[in-house]
Amino acid sequence: MGDLAELREWEELIPDALGLIFRNLPLQEILTVVPRVCKSWNRAVAGPYCWQEIDLEEWSQRVMPEQLERMLQLLVHRSCGSFRRLAVSGLPSDTLFSFIAEHAGSLQSLELPRGEMSDSIVEQVAGRLSNITFLDISSCKKIGARAIKAIGNHCKSLVALRRAMHPLEVAGKLSHDAEAFAIALTMPKLRHLELAYVLLTTQGVLEILSHCPDLQFLDIRGCWDVKLDDKFVKDKHSHVKILGPEIVDSYERSFWDECSDYSDTSEYSWEFMDDGVEVYEEDTSDDESVWEDDEDGEDQQSSERLQVRFYGGGFNEAFAGFEWPPSP
Repeated sequence: MGDLAELREWEELIPDALGLIFRNLPLQEILTVVPRVCKSWNRAVAGPYCWQEIDLEEWSQRVMPEQLERMLQLLVHRSCGSFRRLAVSGLPSDTLFSFIAEHAGSLQSLELPRGEMSDSIVEQVAGRLSNITFLDISSCKKIGARAIKAIGNHCKSLVALRRAMHPLEVAGKLSHDAEAFAIALTMPKLRHLELAYVLLTTQGVLEILSHCPDLQFLDIRGCWDVKLDDKFVKDKHSHVKILGPEIVDSYERSFWDECSDYSDTSEYSWEFMDDGVEVYEEDTSDDESVWEDDEDGEDQQSSERLQVRFYGGGFNEAFAGFEWPPSP
């Protein structure tokens, strides 16, 4: 009986304590399993307690834009604007970026690799992101120096920036030194900066090193036009760990070597092995697992109608599509 009593006490934990526990579970379980255990767990998941960190990066690589939009809106609303970290891959629109900014009062870490937002929307809403300290805008092809300058002008607490690109995304493009100059002139507090495979010149990197005195780490792998004098770096910037430009990691070779033997007779069926998540709405009025007498009201009930069905396979294009090719 003692053991049973201890189990029942889980229901009586305050919601924020439950939220701390549930945050260690996968997204799938938080949304589909936990709410059906009991009313108190359902309330904890429906409230802000589990959503101080919203990590949809892996999940968002396998869903349609409209599914991502609905999930993101659901979780941001549940957080009541208290989320401190948001990670989403492939943000599909300016509208969704603006939505994030409108609720970003507590946001400190924003990770939006492969996002589709534009320079103009970043310039419009950057002022609402003033509390962020870490930003990942890797492979965001529609933004450039204008967006980076706006972020630097408004996000004075920024200490880490990730702006890596895929080599295929920059092939045939002009120099990105304008982005380097924007970083140098507006982000003096940076301590960590990743610019792998960005089309920089030596001058662009020197501007960053000269204007970011707190910089401790600089990733310029694949920036083949950068030629830094070892003695100059050692004498003037010995406090900065510089990775690249000529460093090539083993994983950069492996993916492309394997793909070189690809043929139409490959044993993998991409059509049937792709992972995914289906988000849908359905009538749950007869479902006993929905707590109809919950005091949170109509908004709570409507959010619970958003059901999530997870299904998975083996190999996935989303995980294979962001490898680096070897250096030229």
